[in-house]
Amino acid sequence: MAWYDEAIFYHIYPLGLTGAPTQNSYGEPEHRLNTLLPWIDHIKNIGCNAIYIGPLFESVGHGYETTDYKKLDSRLGDNADLKHFVAECHKKDVKVIFDGVFNHTGRDFFAFQDIKKNRESSAYKDWYCNVNFYGNNEYNDGFSYENWGGYNLLVKLNQKNPAVKDYICDVIRFWVSEFDVDGIRLDAADVLDFDFMKALRHLANELKPDFWLMGEVIHGEYSRWVNEGTLHSVTNYHLHKALYSGHNDHNYFEIAHTVKRLYDMGASNPNGFRLYNFVDNHDVERIYTKLNNKAHFAPVHILLYTLPGIPSIYYGSEFGIEGKKERFSDASLRPALHLSDYPDAVDTNPFTKLIAALGRARQQSKALSYGDYHELKLLNRQYVFSRSFEGECAVVAVNNDDSDSTITVPAGTAGRYIGALSGQHVDVVNGTICIQIKANSGDIWLPETTDSQKAVTPDAVAPLVSTPQVSTIDVNQETAAPTPTVTDNSDTKTPPPTSPTVDTTSAQTSSDSDYTKAFEEGKIAGLQEAILAIMEKNGYVSDQMRRDVAANVYHDSLINWIKSFR
Repeated sequence: MAWYDEAIFYHIYPLGLTGAPTQNSYGEPEHRLNTLLPWIDHIKNIGCNAIYIGPLFESVGHGYETTDYKKLDSRLGDNADLKHFVAECHKKDVKVIFDGVFNHTGRDFFAFQDIKKNRESSAYKDWYCNVNFYGNNEYNDGFSYENWGGYNLLVKLNQKNPAVKDYICDVIRFWVSEFDVDGIRLDAADVLDFDFMKALRHLANELKPDFWLMGEVIHGEYSRWVNEGTLHSVTNYHLHKALYSGHNDHNYFEIAHTVKRLYDMGASNPNGFRLYNFVDNHDVERIYTKLNNKAHFAPVHILLYTLPGIPSIYYGSEFGIEGKKERFSDASLRPALHLSDYPDAVDTNPFTKLIAALGRARQQSKALSYGDYHELKLLNRQYVFSRSFEGECAVVAVNNDDSDSTITVPAGTAGRYIGALSGQHVDVVNGTICIQIKANSGDIWLPETTDSQKAVTPDAVAPLVSTPQVSTIDVNQETAAPTPTVTDNSDTKTPPPTSPTVDTTSAQTSSDSDYTKAFEEGKIAGLQEAILAIMEKNGYVSDQMRRDVAANVYHDSLINWIKSFR
């Protein structure tokens, strides 16, 4: 078991959070990184124990056009500031990973400048891909080169060049020796050379115990990257898409299918398959903006914290802030925030209170980090599953309907369960528990122990926005979920000692064709989401471009579209 297996991440885009200028003048250091020191206590208070921060190093603008890999961006401060920040995090048992932008550099990077100066005679002419001294570009360099995402501002590194590989490895050694960093998030890992990533994994194994490599991968068979030879984890864009669209469409089948596919994908991984789960980040719109029903903020985050994987909160989203993609700008996704504007948020802000409660629940339950996954009940609007580990069984239930629901599901061998978010108690009767799932909400049912009682925050899922007043209903009533209808006869089922028996009632009453249809539609929607995510990262996406993507519902065509970005 490594530290990252039990990590709850807090994601910081430092140039945005600190309010740094959008362009770097390369002047005297401005010590803005020090303004983030008070945030460490806030991060701990909401239950996070790891920080992903970046990009950090000297660059021209948004941080991904690296000028110097060994110097903190002067808009943030100097290397002493970064060393102090990581040390303060470590004092408070918070791990830190940096953004590793190794697919491309900026034009001010020393190797590119040497090519401009010495052209064919440059010792670095093979450090970049497809440098052509018979070409030209909009900068009138007198040569052309392969770029990233269509932007000549980002010059693509030749990762197959041993000199480039050695240089990047030297950079990572420097980050560990100078700043004591605990891992790296690899930017654009889905286009990194696999031999290059293998070299980084070999280095990671040597650097320090449990040095973590996580890659940004938007689409694909994640097991290609997550294995013993390359990376420990990747960004889970599949689940990201399913979490918000599954709620917007009142379709828990999409989420459940995505989870099952990912769970099966990692079945052969001997050391687990813990993907980096998130609902928003610096490249996509805020989850509160994406949700049609803002009350779904609660069930979305309950799933984020309890489904297989490593959860991450993007700075500010714990306050329920919004952020929408704008034309030619991601500024609204990366705002400057002041912690003083959110005093006592854990006690007074319902969004923050929920996130903190989920953090405590996950810290108290090993099953939520290591447990196997079993689907117990699946309807369009209600979803119940268990996570079981070493005799502990946690039962998670969510509801995207405007009505409360009561469901009976199998439970483990504990005599009594407690709701980590509601504080309610339920007894195990004939191997089952009967639980109430509040409208547009959910709960985490843990075996009642001293530790589970410590995790409880009663009413943590009090309504986050106004919802209609409705009466509690039973899942047997057809109004609980229009389709499919489920008859609850799980009382006759008795679970094994360490894991609840999977209730197959919904599978029996929901036709295979319905499930297959949801599966196929989920695949198409996932591909469409991947295309939009790549487009959004590359620049502004117009409404017409979105319509063009939505109109393409052909699997092979969408796959070829994605490949065209490579």
